[in-house]
Amino acid sequence: MRRLGLGLIALMAFGQAACDDGGGSTALQGTDDAGAFDGGLADGGAPDGSDGEDAAPLDPDAAAPDAALPDAAPPPPGPFRVRGTVEQIYVWDAPTDTDLEVLGPDGEVFAEGPTDMLGSKVFRGLPPADGYTVRLADAPDEAVDDITVRAVDFPPPSADFYDQVLQPGFGYMTMRDGTKLSIFVSLPGPPEDGPYPTLVNYSGYSPSKPGEVVSEAARPLCNNFPVLCDAPGHPAGLIAGVAGYASVGVNMRGTGCSGGAYDYFEPLQLMDGYDAIEIVARQPWVMHNKVGMAGLSYPGISQLFVAQTRPPSLAAITPMSVIADSASSTLSPGGIYNSGFALAWIENVLDRARPYGHAWIEDLVEAGDTVCEEHQLLHGQKLDVVAKALANPYYTDEVAKPVDPSSFVDRIDVPVYLSGQWQDEQTGPHFATLLDKFTASPSVRFVLTNGVRSAGYTPQNLMEWFIFNELYVARRVPFLSDEVLALVPFFFSQRLGVNLTMPPNRFADYDDYDQALADYEAEPVVRLTFDSGGDPDLAPGAPQGTFIEHFDAWPIPETTPWRLWLTPEGALAEAAPGPDGGESTFAVDPEAGDRVTLPGGGIDDLQPAYDYRPLDPDHAVAWIGAPLDADRVLAGSGSVDLWLRSTADDADLEVNLTEVRPDGDEVYVQSGWLRASHRALRDDATELRPVKTHREADAAPLVPGEWTLVRVEIMPFAHVFRAGSRLRLSVDTPGDSRAEWRFLLLEQDGTVQHTIGHDDVHPSSVVLPWIPEVEVPTPAPACGALRGQPCRPYAPLPMEPNPGN
Repeated sequence: MRRLGLGLIALMAFGQAACDDGGGSTALQGTDDAGAFDGGLADGGAPDGSDGEDAAPLDPDAAAPDAALPDAAPPPPGPFRVRGTVEQIYVWDAPTDTDLEVLGPDGEVFAEGPTDMLGSKVFRGLPPADGYTVRLADAPDEAVDDITVRAVDFPPPSADFYDQVLQPGFGYMTMRDGTKLSIFVSLPGPPEDGPYPTLVNYSGYSPSKPGEVVSEAARPLCNNFPVLCDAPGHPAGLIAGVAGYASVGVNMRGTGCSGGAYDYFEPLQLMDGYDAIEIVARQPWVMHNKVGMAGLSYPGISQLFVAQTRPPSLAAITPMSVIADSASSTLSPGGIYNSGFALAWIENVLDRARPYGHAWIEDLVEAGDTVCEEHQLLHGQKLDVVAKALANPYYTDEVAKPVDPSSFVDRIDVPVYLSGQWQDEQTGPHFATLLDKFTASPSVRFVLTNGVRSAGYTPQNLMEWFIFNELYVARRVPFLSDEVLALVPFFFSQRLGVNLTMPPNRFADYDDYDQALADYEAEPVVRLTFDSGGDPDLAPGAPQGTFIEHFDAWPIPETTPWRLWLTPEGALAEAAPGPDGGESTFAVDPEAGDRVTLPGGGIDDLQPAYDYRPLDPDHAVAWIGAPLDADRVLAGSGSVDLWLRSTADDADLEVNLTEVRPDGDEVYVQSGWLRASHRALRDDATELRPVKTHREADAAPLVPGEWTLVRVEIMPFAHVFRAGSRLRLSVDTPGDSRAEWRFLLLEQDGTVQHTIGHDDVHPSSVVLPWIPEVEVPTPAPACGALRGQPCRPYAPLPMEPNPGN
């Protein structure tokens, strides 16, 4: 009975996934510090010199050693409070709006600045050293001295530091620099009935929000599933609790009731994540004294950052809806700022990181939580990450690389489960370019599908997530009761009006864990679901795929590049154009960047109210292929290789791949973007993936009136083009293509024109990732059924041949 309500919680989680208590995902550059952080353990071992395996249960009555750490004790008496930390000094309880000075070890003024309206100031970018002093500029005798500023590789403290005792419910844990983070501990039963498999959710949303009743309808189940009446503030914790798992939600420093000031994945956040894993794992109620991590979007991405520090007590991670690179994936795809979701997301996170940014914080303070109250004093010192992002339009080792997961996930040495959707309306599809980089992980599983962000919690994906956690965190044979399988259709019918079932548990008949694990690890690592939303036995848009294929790696080893050439007749052809191929021209649409395909929201509806506009003949060019004589499966990244001539010295380009069906409907498949001045390729660019450097030294303007080859990457996708359908490729101004992405375009008016060449000297083409020999067992879904893929009547441009010819 311990898993009886998993269907209920899966449903509730699906409803919450659009926000994961924050409505977003990371997308921004945001740390001043370069270099990887490994927790101070170069060999990945435990702080006590052991390998971290199966640590002995700890004394539940042991006191938390808050004073066991250098600088963790209360600061010395003074006119204000100070804490030295990693390349920073925190100041609080100082006079408001008052100038402060920081003196370096040599006694000279190194930095200065005013306190805010709460009497706080964070000095960042300080060289590590002993002997700093902070003083009032107008009253030098009012000072605090002997402050130590730590280095990024500030090592973990002694092993007994991690023996802090965490109680069920809301509380705090202490980091190695003395800062306390707010947490919420959720157990599926009394501590003495443990140990329980345990998952950690770590983000700047509200994972530490005190628990509350899920709904009045859930109260009758609370005796069997206490989590329903004391539910954590993150969907993964709800699912975990009913599945018999414990969860710990941890608010990043500078958010919620945590101390410190917020910055986007600064080294301190990585250090905190390491410490949080080690502290949680030492609890006597944690099974195997190892923990997993769970979460979608922000708490999914945080797993990549924390896991690269190699906490010895981390069992596995399960990131969903992540990014491959903070800049290229979401913040500035192709070098064009995403002014819709990306910048709006960080503005929202910063707004919530202000003092008392959530109502629940006010509630705790009003109830007498003086720790939370004091922590709010520093929250006004959050870094303006939006300004930092806009000030850094190019990739640099100092700013962009530390927040580029593709540069460090090869350090992750635990099993990885990662899921993502090709039309994710927030974090986008670029995550797939990360999948071949987990080279140190002993086991990976990638669960991929078309659709939108919340798909991570739908039954087909949820079963895979559960199996993975059972094998690598709980270390037992995966089991789901018949009661669970029976409940899922009912609860999804209440939320979505459609019956969805959990797929069969393929380990249901196993009784040997080692055999189950061996068989799981012998399976192909890529699980690719097609046509989610298109099941003819369900309502159109129901988030369930029609068939699944498995592959040994991503990119798929069987991938065959398929090149089609742009012709003067508006066709996509197998043969390159001749000398009379000519050119096609469109005018810039200055307003396009502000237009989205779902202006009214409702992305999780079975039938979202998309505004999927036809192409404008003045502002777009397009080419269409011949009807396919057989089904063709495409899966991977693509490249649109354009010979471009412009009347301006730069160009913002968007390419769109669609399917024009025999019935005259056109289905969205995928897009790509490029600011032409960012066209320089990295050394690892391939025929199918034109990876850009995005470095300022490589940026080059266009020469107006001259031809230039630019390669635009089609973001990763997977789609079945059925027999009789035609591929269509369009090029236009970025916009009108994504549900939530807007674009901060070049300041160009409608008189600027871009021309695409298609003759033998300037042969533009598109190369696509064809996966041959995949048998497609299902018919084409209805127009508008596919999740995240709007459909419209095909309206040919004058340059295109009529599909009926």
